[in-house]
Amino acid sequence: MRIIYCDSVFDNKIIEPDYEDEKVSAINNGFELSLISFEELENDNLSKALKYVPISEKLEIGFYRGWMLTPKLYTELYNGLLINNIQLINSPKEYKHCHYLPNSYDKIKTLTPKSNWTKEGDIINDELVNSLTNEFGNSPIIVKDYVKSEKHNWENACFIPNASDKENVNRIVTNFLELRGDFLNIGLVFREFEKLEFLTTHSKSSMPLTKEFRIVFANKKLISIFDYWDEGEYGETKPNMETFKEIANTIESNFFTMDVAKKENGDWIIMELGDGQVAGLPDNADKDEYYRNIKNALQQSV
Repeated sequence: MRIIYCDSVFDNKIIEPDYEDEKVSAINNGFELSLISFEELENDNLSKALKYVPISEKLEIGFYRGWMLTPKLYTELYNGLLINNIQLINSPKEYKHCHYLPNSYDKIKTLTPKSNWTKEGDIINDELVNSLTNEFGNSPIIVKDYVKSEKHNWENACFIPNASDKENVNRIVTNFLELRGDFLNIGLVFREFEKLEFLTTHSKSSMPLTKEFRIVFANKKLISIFDYWDEGEYGETKPNMETFKEIANTIESNFFTMDVAKKENGDWIIMELGDGQVAGLPDNADKDEYYRNIKNALQQSV
């Protein structure tokens, strides 16, 4: 099994420094490693991007660990590696399934906040925004795109205290769109705000942090549970995994994350899913255990 990491912007023969610790753990657990150039991939230079990826003698499973890719770029990477006899763990369709919230919403809707969204190609204007936010009445909501929010600009570009306050809704949406700019993923997603169990206040952004966990599944098997935030005292809090495991079995992906959170009333909800290849690990993560469990889970599928 081979892991495809991004190289350093300054030296294409060494790994991106943010993944150095993961590289050590991957080597300790017997993975083969290759580097690609994220910049060349973004610039549509696929052959240069894969310059240092060897051609495998036989088809081998690989997985990418690097910066988020659009589904288009992921498809190009997937097909390029396949020519080298390396098949990424998730197909382009499977990648998109967990990368875009609207694509997996039906799988998790019984345990995730009510959501609606603009469609690809929609012209985003006040009329469309108002029609989508009307469904929430005067409830608090958040705005994000298909992948990311501006949660560190919580009060000005993420949290909307009252969905019926259209002047404020449009102000915050405008701020959000300006901040996302060319990095906007497809369109807008509006989600009902849930009151979660408070953890602490972010030391830099003052964003309220709540009790959330990142759960990682590979080959439909639970491999790791991490405290989502590196700040705050989690105590002995842990989610009951049975329901989440049942939902995980329905997810159309071989390697994905499930972010869950504890509500003020004690119930647990799913915040979102993510493709495991581009999902970051908290600083608190035991990376040796993470790679060991991935290897064990994937070997059982070979």
